[in-house]
This record gives sequence, structure tokens and C-alpha cells, in this order.
Amino acid sequence: MAIVFIRAVVLYMLLIFSVRLMGKHQIGELQPSELAVTILISNIATLPVEDASIPLLTGILPILTLACIDVIMSWLGVKSRRLRTLTCGKPVVVISNGEIDQKKMKDIRFSVDDLVSVLRSQGIFDISEVQFAVVETTGSVSVYQKRPYQTATNMSVNPDENYDKSDNPPELVIEQGKIIPGALERLKISEENIRVILEKEKVLMRNVFIMTIDAKEDYNIIRKEA
Repeated sequence: MAIVFIRAVVLYMLLIFSVRLMGKHQIGELQPSELAVTILISNIATLPVEDASIPLLTGILPILTLACIDVIMSWLGVKSRRLRTLTCGKPVVVISNGEIDQKKMKDIRFSVDDLVSVLRSQGIFDISEVQFAVVETTGSVSVYQKRPYQTATNMSVNPDENYDKSDNPPELVIEQGKIIPGALERLKISEENIRVILEKEKVLMRNVFIMTIDAKEDYNIIRKEA
């Protein structure tokens, strides 16, 4: 019994260390790769506790290896958008300009019931109130309501007659010095427009950490730190 107790304590401390090492994401926010590693680690950790004949090191080494692999992949994902897309997927816009993209929903196997259920959980019971909705890589849905249905202060400051049906929120168009083509397509803005803005602001694209812009070409540029 003492051996089982000691093994359980050691593995518990190791799991806490591994989870801390992997990051601070909540369970519902785990990327697919992180979820896979979490499931594998939890299964491996139970083996030395259930079977005392299995050496403790046999459980410790795979757990540390998986945690380190996850950290390395996360670091590489920060450097490479392509790798991050490969391992985690990418957000999918299912509603834009108040219109549902049925093809995108079909591609990601996201049903109408799924969409309506998510909207209800956010206090939205009429789908016509939604201006923009994105299915995130974690499976959660981010929703931006049409301006008339936002807060009372917004309605008072921005009456219906000033409401623009193409009033989508700003999108990320440059990350770590690289243009995101899909965002430009949705905004119907060309790369040349972006280059003109950067030239006007006297900043090189490779020096841009983040750039967001909306359909009206109102933009925000954050430069890379030296």
C-alpha cells in the first residue's frame, strides 16, 4: 500500500508540473494537439499506480517527453502560422455581414442546431441579430451582434439610420510580418491596399507584429518590439 501511495503522490506532482509546463489553457480552450497530449498523459499516469510491477520510471519518462513535445510544438507554432494551422486548424467564419455561410458550416460539420445552441448560450435567440460569427479552433463560437442589437448606449449613439450592414468587426490581416490572405478576401481589400497603408505609416511589413483592419479601412498597427 505504501508503494502505491508514494507512486500516486509522485505522479500527481509530475502531472501538476507537466500541466503547468504546457500552459494555462482551460479544458474547454485546449487545441486538438493539447487535448491529445492531455489524454495520453492521463492514461499513462494511471498505469504505474494500478500495476506495481511497472517501474515508476516507465510512467515518468513518457509523461515528461509528451509535455516537452507539446511545449516545443507550441513554440514552433508561434513562429510558424502554417504549422499552427496544421496542428490546430484555423478559425472559420460561419456568419459574415449577417449572412450564414452554409458551405463553411457543411465543411466543418457544424449543424444549425449547434449554431443556434451556441447563440442561445450567449443570450441571442434570434439569428438575424448576428452580424459576424467565428467557430474557433477550440470549437467555441465568437459572436459579434449587429449594431442595433448591441448595448443600449450603442443604440443611442448609433441610431438605425446610421447602421451599415457591412459593419463587420476588424479582422487580423498581418501577423508577425505576414499577410493573412483569407482575411483580405472577406474584407474585399487587396494586398496593395495594405502595402499603401504601411507605406503611409512608414513601417515595413516585416516590422509589423499585428495589423487589424475593417471594411471601411479603419486600421490599427502594432509594431514588433525591438
